[in-house]
Amino acid sequence: MADNEGVLNLEAVRKQYPGFSLEASLQLPTGRTLTLLGPSGSGKSTILRLIAGLEAPDSGRVVWAGTDLTPLPPEKRNIGLVFQDYALFPHLSVYENIAFGLREKAWERDKLHARVLELLSLSGLETHQRKRPEALSGGEKQRVALTRAMASNPPLLLLDEPLGALDRVLREELLLWLRGVLKDTGATALVVTHDQEEAFLLSDRVAVLKAGRIVKESSPEDLFRNPQTLWLADFLGHKNILSAEQSARLGLAAKPHVLLPQGLELGKGQPGRVVERLFYGNRVGLFVEMGGIRYYWEGASPELLTEDQVLLRVNPAMARPLEDR
Repeated sequence: MADNEGVLNLEAVRKQYPGFSLEASLQLPTGRTLTLLGPSGSGKSTILRLIAGLEAPDSGRVVWAGTDLTPLPPEKRNIGLVFQDYALFPHLSVYENIAFGLREKAWERDKLHARVLELLSLSGLETHQRKRPEALSGGEKQRVALTRAMASNPPLLLLDEPLGALDRVLREELLLWLRGVLKDTGATALVVTHDQEEAFLLSDRVAVLKAGRIVKESSPEDLFRNPQTLWLADFLGHKNILSAEQSARLGLAAKPHVLLPQGLELGKGQPGRVVERLFYGNRVGLFVEMGGIRYYWEGASPELLTEDQVLLRVNPAMARPLEDR
């Protein structure tokens, strides 16, 4: 897929529903993965459906490699599409599910067989090729769905909550597998998810949506380190969000700030008190009250309990200003 030249452009696309409107422009270069991240109802899946041709925009264009896809039906767009409910053919084996699209495109028999065997190996499904979907686990079904979508080397993959229907263990396993496949194949992919970890691990770029608008698009690291607004800092899970008054007490401008995790150092600095301890297994979270401000520190488990005294160093240089919007 890496040799497919082109760029996906959403050009001022608009879609109106009762009580909701989408307005979006974005660009996805060849060989990159862009994730649409946002809460339910923010417009993520609507964008994906507009690109796939499952819905038509009220205005604007969907352009791929210079070709306007907007008037084309889904079957003419040559796009691989994966939903979280797998959508496998229950009467077909794993092999036949993967081969289905290639047969529809009239691939020559030997070439088709070689391609399916290649994909079975890539996805680790060789021993399951004769099974029907009912005999597979959730993770295996999703691997079949993803593999089938990639079978004919579509220039663009659209993945709508591809891991959303899996339990945590399967999801983490398949997340690393999917990340490797996208990197190894050089796929161009647009992923829809509400899960921050999934977005950060899969993507070169992340676009965050709120109420039908893209509020920020950047690399995963920049997005996390520079959220820019109170809403985005909260959505991304930052716990050290300082009010204007608290910021001023730390010598910062009198406006809201987010203190990045690197801005706290346990075991040094000023005395504080552990007011809450959260155990996550391989790490703990500590809420520490110090100087009238409640901070959150997370890391490898120190031997501290609620009400214990602790030293905590705060580095205001690791704070980022936030706009109230």
